[in-house]
Amino acid sequence: MRKFIGLTLALTLTFTLFQPLQSFAEEKGSSELVRSAKTAILMEKNSGMTLYEKDSNKKLPPASMTKVMTLLLIMEALEKENLKLDEMVRISEHAASMGGSQIFLEAGEEMAVKDLLKGVAVASGNDASVALAERIAGTEKAFVEQMNEKAKSLGLKNTHFENPTGLPADGHYSTAHDMAVMARELLLHDAITEYTKIYDDYLRKGQENEFWLVNTNKLIKTYPGMDGLKTGFTSEAKYCLTASAKRDDMHMIAVVMGAETPKDRNADVTSLLDYGFGQYEGVKLHSKGDTLKTIKITRGNPGDVKLSPEKDVVILKKKSQKEVQYETELKVANSKELPMDKGTHMGWVIIKNNEGEVAKVRLETSGKVNKAGFFELWQRSWRNLTSGQKF
Repeated sequence: MRKFIGLTLALTLTFTLFQPLQSFAEEKGSSELVRSAKTAILMEKNSGMTLYEKDSNKKLPPASMTKVMTLLLIMEALEKENLKLDEMVRISEHAASMGGSQIFLEAGEEMAVKDLLKGVAVASGNDASVALAERIAGTEKAFVEQMNEKAKSLGLKNTHFENPTGLPADGHYSTAHDMAVMARELLLHDAITEYTKIYDDYLRKGQENEFWLVNTNKLIKTYPGMDGLKTGFTSEAKYCLTASAKRDDMHMIAVVMGAETPKDRNADVTSLLDYGFGQYEGVKLHSKGDTLKTIKITRGNPGDVKLSPEKDVVILKKKSQKEVQYETELKVANSKELPMDKGTHMGWVIIKNNEGEVAKVRLETSGKVNKAGFFELWQRSWRNLTSGQKF
């Protein structure tokens, strides 16, 4: 494929905001926040800041929190249009045979992707998870390979999957930190919370085999702003939860693993979220859809491509901290091949203060860029020649 040569640039915008979070490391050690869980972490999604951690790199079985990665691959397949919400999926004998949490799919039954997705996100259906895994990758084993490849691409060194469900298996483990990173990546797909924040719903409504879905995360109903994500329990893993809650410009992710009871698990998550929302506030510098730079691609169609941040660019501050100036620097990729899909990684949005870098968000194409045809290039060349510009 033809390559175009890009550029590296620095666009500096100055914001008078607030003193950066210098004391994170000191405050992360406040053990009073988590009383039951073996490991825990509190992370803010937009900034990527870790506000609290307790043995967050300790490897433990994640139980059904595994489905955070399963859901991530499902959402990526939908975004790439390799899967459609209204597509009907035929359920295999293998998928129907899954034990544990399930939506009681029958072999040979057909169900729409959107309903299977609901079955995974709301009811933690192992059968629905395997059915979608088989549809995306052909086999459950091939899907698990994709899960591990994705974990590796996210830089997760303490995670390995043996299945897409979280059912007990040797060599199946993760950490609170890694689960938070997976959750952060999943939440980049805005549509996922339309499923994970459902408290109850029905599958096969009005049919004899109608099934009532009730969210396994009861905090969806009781904690303000809660929009996901995934509970987990096995006798080995104990009670686990990867939770997310959004208020104003902050989107908190709290992970607890190994709590003794559901009540303990929910108390630990609530404590973490209350701490995050109570002590910090977010200041949005750029929104996800903002055009921060337009670049020219000589042989692209269109020739002008808008670049936007992958997600909201948010800086956290303690509510008691003073003002400081921030600068935005854009670093654009040196080269890319054509064609490019929407969301192609083109560099970074870097936020700095006088002490250095405090946030970094991917810069992406806001639309698809095809390779321009001969006639389009000829027209472009003629317009440039007649206007006195070089092509």
